[in-house]
Amino acid sequence: MTEVQTRTIRAATRSPVDRLFGLSARRTSMSREIRGGITTFVAMAYVVLLVPLMLGGATDIDGNHLGIAQITTATAFSAGLSTVLMGLVGNVPLALAAGLGVVPVVAFQAAPHMTWPQAMGLVVLMGVVIVIMAATGLRTMIINAIPPALKNAIGVGIGMFIAMIGLVSSGVVGHGSPTGPPVGLGPDGHLQGWPVVVFGVGLLLMLALYIRKVPGAILISIAAATALAILINATGDIAPEDWGTVVPEVPEKLFAAPDFGLMLNVDLFGGFARAGALTAGVVLFTLVLTGFFDAMGTIFGVCDEAGLLDEQGRMPGLGRVLTTDGVAQIIGGASGGAGSTVYVESATGVGEGARTGLASVVTGGLFCLAVFFTPIAGVVPIQAASPALVLVGALMMTQARKIDWGDLEVAVPAFLTVVAMPFTYSITNGVGAGLIAYTVIKAARGKFREIHWLVWVVTVVFTAYFAISGIEVLLGG
Repeated sequence: MTEVQTRTIRAATRSPVDRLFGLSARRTSMSREIRGGITTFVAMAYVVLLVPLMLGGATDIDGNHLGIAQITTATAFSAGLSTVLMGLVGNVPLALAAGLGVVPVVAFQAAPHMTWPQAMGLVVLMGVVIVIMAATGLRTMIINAIPPALKNAIGVGIGMFIAMIGLVSSGVVGHGSPTGPPVGLGPDGHLQGWPVVVFGVGLLLMLALYIRKVPGAILISIAAATALAILINATGDIAPEDWGTVVPEVPEKLFAAPDFGLMLNVDLFGGFARAGALTAGVVLFTLVLTGFFDAMGTIFGVCDEAGLLDEQGRMPGLGRVLTTDGVAQIIGGASGGAGSTVYVESATGVGEGARTGLASVVTGGLFCLAVFFTPIAGVVPIQAASPALVLVGALMMTQARKIDWGDLEVAVPAFLTVVAMPFTYSITNGVGAGLIAYTVIKAARGKFREIHWLVWVVTVVFTAYFAISGIEVLLGG
């Protein structure tokens, strides 16, 4: 029997799921993908509660609030549909939900100048712009033009960023006092409260299980920490605000009817008339830039960790992934839950072994179910999920070995990319800082030919992004 015949027989005997997602080709299994998908959902479940709190606390120009129940439904639905679409079309383990970089722009930059439907209209337009850039190949060209060292630095920076999110959310890192350092251990230099204990126990258990290569280590640890949190909350005298957005309690009911009142309540171009072309244009520019580079950084960081990039740091099928990400922005805006984008928490599923879009289908399916079972989605406190962010952040830091730290022409831009993400709480800011530094250093050395023309363009765009407040004042004046 020839080798070709052997491969043909093996292909014919594979299950339909294996053939659809290429499980064997990526050396994974259905159980690992399902486990990874569940883990990602658990790590992201807080989004269903956090986004409604952020959007629900803001008012539009007419003083109107969005209903919490409606936003919760929109957030879960758009996350579920977008993530399933990414799994089926992109075949990558990337989960999407309302972007935490996009939500504040919608709530605090767009809504004060226009109505909620008009603000969501700008989100839809952002998605249209990103889809056009992806469909024409421009988005792929920009990404491929970025030097490999900076792509690796983006992955490292995201690792530090999500670790910082985990440490801050759990209460291990505090914001500090006005007269003290900007960050410190706990709220006043000391760890305080039972929620921090939950995080510590969860982290130590997760490290022990993961190092011993126990299957489902991350998911088991999150479940155990959640059970501990419920027990502590039930027996101790703990203020609800000490837990953050999710209080660990056994839900009174399992089912909650969804409210799709915000669905398709969108005014595409009304914002330009209500707020003025300049203000609406600045908001749209900010949304596009944030959505573009937040997703780009996360896609490469997570997919590199999953081993989906080639030796040149490029990803096969990138165009489909980028187009799907743009479509997800449209879905998010049209549903009323802000634009959906790729989440760094996808790396927790990758840490559990996820390598294909099957994991995304599982995560998306759970988000769709969360539309009906929102009480269950609110059981896991951030202190129980945060250990996964810290562990995965540590794993993503290993990409630093791919950067030539002896070459200052790439080491300095890479360093700025890495540190700017956690210190400014923005992936976009890190990408921008690194690209501007790279362009300036190369130009200062007279190596103009080594700078891709698209990198020049993106550098100018990021310069305008960082100076947007001044530019807006000058144009408005």
